[in-house]
Amino acid sequence: MMNANSEDKTKVERHERRVEVCFSPKQFELYKDEFHTCVVIDVLRATSAICAGIANGVERIIPVPTVEEARELQSQGCLAAAERNGQIVEGFDFGNSPRAYMDGELAGKTMALTTTNGTKAIAMAKDMPQVAIGSINNLDAICTWLIHQPGHVLLLCSGWKDKFNLEDTICAGAIADRLIDISRFRSEEDSTIAAKHLFLAVRGNIFSFLKASSHRRRLRNLNMSEDIKYCLTPNTVNVVPVLHKGALVDFKSIQDQVEA
Repeated sequence: MMNANSEDKTKVERHERRVEVCFSPKQFELYKDEFHTCVVIDVLRATSAICAGIANGVERIIPVPTVEEARELQSQGCLAAAERNGQIVEGFDFGNSPRAYMDGELAGKTMALTTTNGTKAIAMAKDMPQVAIGSINNLDAICTWLIHQPGHVLLLCSGWKDKFNLEDTICAGAIADRLIDISRFRSEEDSTIAAKHLFLAVRGNIFSFLKASSHRRRLRNLNMSEDIKYCLTPNTVNVVPVLHKGALVDFKSIQDQVEA
């Protein structure tokens, strides 16, 4: 039988890791030094597209914050994708539509990617010990993976041009709720409490709730309703892209290299 001291110790061990939500990259400097793993979230559409690409066989995605860096990689023969304000940048074949990344011809390829918000957030987080990609389409996979990682977890919402947005916050709230619910994580920040309760309030109807959100309106005006539907559908892929040597790859590929 476990004595009182053992029970107290077990409770401490279960709650020694924290998970917190950062609402926008503008606040990242306030959090970064406290955390081991950063999960970058840009539901509409960068992190959804990254997850879709890796799940459909894209070998590496090199995230860069500027169009100029993407053009430089393109000039070196790399496939390159660029999006600004929801649209493909002139001179590029791809933007950040997840459906474009499901093309079987991209399997085994390396792509460079720059987007309005998501790749900027990845660039900010790149010096953290561990950076992973989260979205609604890989919700179960990212939560399961995080359970087995060491240290505290920061959920970095990419937002819209450094401003708060609903979809990234709801996704972060879903991840935080899952990690806290299994009694292995705790939170201290009001941002995490707010994100978690926002998710719990709308979890049965996220698609309808976000109908009036600012970025969903932007994409709808650009006739991207199918992208929106895909990005807001949970668990369509079972991958966790992680940043490794400057590129996003499936964490399983790194694990296989270590085991080999």
